Amino acid sequence: MAIELVEKFLPYVDEQFSTESKKEHLTNQDFSFTGAHSVKIYKISTGKMNDYGRSGPSGGNWSRYGAVESLNATTERQQLTKDRSFTFAIDSLDEDETEGQLEAATALARQMREVVIPEVDTYTLGVMCERAGNKPEAVKLAASSIYDMIFDATSALDDAEVPDLGRVLVVTPATLLLMKTSKDNNGRYQDMISAVLDESKRRVGFVGNLDGLDVLKVPATRLPENFGFMVAHPCATVAPTKLESYKTHDNPPGINGALVEGRICYDAFVLENKAKAIYYQENKPAV
Repeated sequence: MAIELVEKFLPYVDEQFSTESKKEHLTNQDFSFTGAHSVKIYKISTGKMNDYGRSGPSGGNWSRYGAVESLNATTERQQLTKDRSFTFAIDSLDEDETEGQLEAATALARQMREVVIPEVDTYTLGVMCERAGNKPEAVKLAASSIYDMIFDATSALDDAEVPDLGRVLVVTPATLLLMKTSKDNNGRYQDMISAVLDESKRRVGFVGNLDGLDVLKVPATRLPENFGFMVAHPCATVAPTKLESYKTHDNPPGINGALVEGRICYDAFVLENKAKAIYYQENKPAV
């Protein structure tokens, strides 16, 4: 005798893992693109120092202060290039027959979490790596040298007179593993993770503080191929979002159900005079 066993359906969605946006901790919103598609940013030169002519003008100058210079005022133009969108429909019967699991508002939140935020992060971090003002040759990262390389990055930012407060060290899980397993870290990893961080920072991926750097762990999928690590100050990168529009339409013409639409216009720019505030170390892949 055949027996049909009970098959139970649970109204549960097997969601993909995802993480919060990382770019907001590495960039700034110092410039407004409201009402404009591009902005021009001034770069002003400075005057050189002279020996004051105490006994009178020298070298043919009429001023004891030296030759009078004219300052240069040039501009760099930044224009938004990323205008992205998505749309999908949810049929009324599909929503009903999945016990509401296929629902517009939930689907939109999932789209933001799993598609939009990762795309914006990936683009922004890619721009920062590409236009970093400090970019040494690619080397194979190793547990025995990872801390020395990070301290070299800190020194490079010090020499460029980048502000100490606010610097961030970006690492992948693989780079963080090298830091954990380094036999020559002299307790640095334990000091790093014991640094006091508020709960809001830990929720978005910060794992500690090393040499004055807040350490931010970022999934490798949001970073360029062969990413090693990056030290950056938010002053260097402007990451504007000019337009964010997300809508759900109930029973629009031609659709019995919900229509979801979204549009985001964004970009990322590394300012020329602040590019030295980014140090990017590429990891040399094994041959």
